[in-house]
Amino acid sequence: MSLLETHKVTAFYGDFQALYGIDMKVEEGETVAIIGSNGAGKSSFLRTLAGLQAAARDSIRFGGEAIGGLPAHRIVGRGLAMVPEGRRLFPSLSVEENLLVGSYSRRAGPWNLQRLYALFPILGERRHNPGTALSGGQQQMVAIGRALMSNPRLLLCDEISLGLAPVVIKDIYAALPGIKAEGTSVLVVEQDVGQAMKVADRLYCFQEGRVSLAGRPAELTREQISSAYFGV
Repeated sequence: MSLLETHKVTAFYGDFQALYGIDMKVEEGETVAIIGSNGAGKSSFLRTLAGLQAAARDSIRFGGEAIGGLPAHRIVGRGLAMVPEGRRLFPSLSVEENLLVGSYSRRAGPWNLQRLYALFPILGERRHNPGTALSGGQQQMVAIGRALMSNPRLLLCDEISLGLAPVVIKDIYAALPGIKAEGTSVLVVEQDVGQAMKVADRLYCFQEGRVSLAGRPAELTREQISSAYFGV
């Protein structure tokens, strides 16, 4: 049984259809990457998994349970948490307070403030600073840490490298092995194909709301990826 399995997932914004029957799987312990150009449906797919977009109940199964269309807080309680694009920290809260927001579900697990400060030491040093007063990369660490505080079985990461310097992106992705070592699988949306191929066990490419390619990075050619990405 897969940790996450979707079957014919669709998504709409009013009359506009963003997703057309997405089938995919994430196994326990995997890092799976979704690539694709702007408007391909990547973020819409993560939002649907997280309960922020409507979905048919049986179209999404997590840990063997049908969770499609459940409210977001109930999905977090089952062990699926999202790091949203743009970080979306609470500007009135400190770093530590932003992190503590993520623990409201009270799920049991390895993640707590001490474990997060070991993973991202700079956050411990600046725990009393306003969350939005940090650099972009440090704010991204807070957003990741906030999601981890819910002790998820699966972490959804939406464009976590967007707008960050290459050296900062390297530091962010260097944390993934430590996250996986605690038993958390990862599903990451990434526009940088090279970065996605470095970290992923398996790769999906979205094009105009559909899966245009799927496979293991080592088995996919540049020509296949280019064709799937750009639709040419």
